[in-house]
Amino acid sequence: MLSFAYPIYLLLLLLVPLLAALYWYSRRSARSRLARFGRIEVLRPLMPDVSPYKPAIRVTLRLIALAALVLAFARPWGGLTEQTANKEGIEVVAVVDASNSMLASSTDDIDGPTRMTAAKLLLERMIDGMSNDRIGLVTFAEQAYSLIPVSSDFASAKSFLGTIDPNQMTAQGTNIADALAVAVASFTPGNDVGKAIVLFTDVEDLDDENAVMGAVKEARKQDIQINVVGVGTAEGSVINTPQGLFTDDEGNVVNTRLNEALGKQIAKSGGGVYVNASSLNALLSLQKQLKEVKRTSLASSHLVLHDELFMYFAAIALLCLVIDCFMVNRKNMLLRKITFFKKEDKK
Repeated sequence: MLSFAYPIYLLLLLLVPLLAALYWYSRRSARSRLARFGRIEVLRPLMPDVSPYKPAIRVTLRLIALAALVLAFARPWGGLTEQTANKEGIEVVAVVDASNSMLASSTDDIDGPTRMTAAKLLLERMIDGMSNDRIGLVTFAEQAYSLIPVSSDFASAKSFLGTIDPNQMTAQGTNIADALAVAVASFTPGNDVGKAIVLFTDVEDLDDENAVMGAVKEARKQDIQINVVGVGTAEGSVINTPQGLFTDDEGNVVNTRLNEALGKQIAKSGGGVYVNASSLNALLSLQKQLKEVKRTSLASSHLVLHDELFMYFAAIALLCLVIDCFMVNRKNMLLRKITFFKKEDKK
């Protein structure tokens, strides 16, 4: 069945009958003007080289070329075919800490890039390096939220990543246990797909450390690898906000530090690796660890357009225009003495 990618262009086909009507009108007007000088039958012998047929043939060729070009621009298709692409990969759920402490500087410089900025930059680079894998996104503070389920839509993952903002979290805290539980639930059910969690956090101000390690053990029971990306420094930093330095309920300036020891413990128990986001080889180490996850066939079925037909219509248009270029309105020398549809004289 013939279909078109840009059917709106088919409206241009209305030009064909319009131009044909204009040509018919112009020919009729020309005959009317010529009739003022005498009878057409008498005047025609005075113009022996003028062909009465070629102008109409040339116009017809041009109209066919126009119609063919319009059809070519509308991009005709011959139909659809279903194809199945089998690719080997893993499922990865990125878990991003969105607590207030992520607004602190990721370096010793109070005016340096925030921990959130450092985490997003590294995660974006990680997503850019993924091809056959699937990615999901979870953010958390006191509570965890799944932003997107695991899928191969990397563009959407990066788009949702840009929306994560600690200032938008209504309840503050660092509930890693809840975040890991939500991440585990985001994976495709079944044990036949390799799965990994990448946790981006400063691992500070935990509500319940025992609950965290319990969540890690539950994830490992499902053969899910847990990697931790620590953001911040052990020396710590204040949280510099537009309203001033962040303070606690008693008015003391909060100094937030990266709990690297606990981050390493989570990664070790989770069968993964711990890296610091500020390390030059952080991304390389993370990618190397993810390659150790068992890669399985991730089959994805999709419809693919096929049988592009525009070139045939373009060829028709080109042929008509080439023929038109070699035609003139004069009679052919070989056919000059032949008059088609000549009426016989009655005796």
